[in-house]
Amino acid sequence: MRVFMLGWEFPPFISGGLGTACYGLTKAMDKLGIKVTFVLPRAVQGEHSTHVKMLSSESHRPITGFMDSNLPNTKFLTVDAALYPYSDEHQYRYQIEHDLAAGNSFTQARQNLPMANAGHYAGDMYSEVHRYAAIAAELALNEDFDVVHAHDWMTYPAGIAVASRTGKPLIVHIHSTEFDRSGEHVNQMIYDFERQGFHAADRVIAVSHYTRNILISRYGVCGDKIEVVHNGVDRSNGSNGDSSLSEAGIERDEKLVLFLGRITMQKGPEYFLQAAKRVLEVMEDVKFVMAGAGDMMHRAINMAAELGIGRKVLFTGFLQGEQVRKIYQMADLYVMPSVSEPFGIAPLEALNHEVPVIISKQSGVSEVLTHALKVDFWDIDEMANKIIAVLRHQPLQVTLRDYGNYEVRKLRWEDSAAKCARIYNETLVAV
Repeated sequence: MRVFMLGWEFPPFISGGLGTACYGLTKAMDKLGIKVTFVLPRAVQGEHSTHVKMLSSESHRPITGFMDSNLPNTKFLTVDAALYPYSDEHQYRYQIEHDLAAGNSFTQARQNLPMANAGHYAGDMYSEVHRYAAIAAELALNEDFDVVHAHDWMTYPAGIAVASRTGKPLIVHIHSTEFDRSGEHVNQMIYDFERQGFHAADRVIAVSHYTRNILISRYGVCGDKIEVVHNGVDRSNGSNGDSSLSEAGIERDEKLVLFLGRITMQKGPEYFLQAAKRVLEVMEDVKFVMAGAGDMMHRAINMAAELGIGRKVLFTGFLQGEQVRKIYQMADLYVMPSVSEPFGIAPLEALNHEVPVIISKQSGVSEVLTHALKVDFWDIDEMANKIIAVLRHQPLQVTLRDYGNYEVRKLRWEDSAAKCARIYNETLVAV
């Protein structure tokens, strides 16, 4: 099986769970012997080539490279495109200005190009998505593959273009919808890209039944067309420790409750802080860590101060790699209070590091975890009660940690990849 895969995130360039999912899925497919050509709108070179060894090029054409020896069946085609996930209009323009200041000649060459009117992004993102699609379609003509697999909305126009030019079937994979990210205040441009992708695809892969229901009710996608493939987790030998506690300003007799994710409306940071306030009213020996970045960062910092718990809440900013492993080692409990979470890989990672979890009922990961405490994101009193229960009662903490850790061992990327392979084969037979 040969797959032409389109995505906008891959290690070491990670903004959220999609990069982790793309890496886990691609790595597992590689082990199954599936040939993957991954088109990434990001130049990966030099010291950043953690997982990818690229051939250098002075041209502004895509750089062709090959994965290292651990991924012998996967190669990359990279496009230097200005696609920045999780950005609003101001953040997007800031990133473009940053690229210009850094001397990104490809961005400079495009800065005077006419932009189509696309509302929230003033055309910039709209134009970049279609430019990426045009280049991907051109690249595909020189590649040999059986199916097209496109991850999330930024790559759907590219997937449609490639499928149209080559006659190959299109599989679109949805990791997060615009309703998850924006609630009822959706960006019409993004919604239109998503809906077009869902209806143009031969099959749709959703990361949870929770997401599948959104596709049916909000986008009018036929349920028979949608297949659920849950995410997995990479196993590690992570275990709890306190070697870095003093450096972080945490006393050894203090418990640490962790929020790790983008600090945005979707992830429910305000509910985490309100629950923290209630916990601290009855427990003094606790600190709350918010690890991540996002458009609600400053609002969350101000909210902690207004609630009078500023000295008990630590903000780390965006973490990745070894930093994430260390913060899990320090944590006594992980809380995911998401308002709408298509899946949620972080709870699996927490349990993988032997950290018990409390998760929102409004999440896909709640479908696959039994040994996790679950709460409605808005019920801050119940969230606080569950946090207190885990921190105060060692038997409960041990049960959630040990049984949860055992449970995540069954959630393997190899199984997710095998399901995708089955979907590819079924689609090829049907078309």
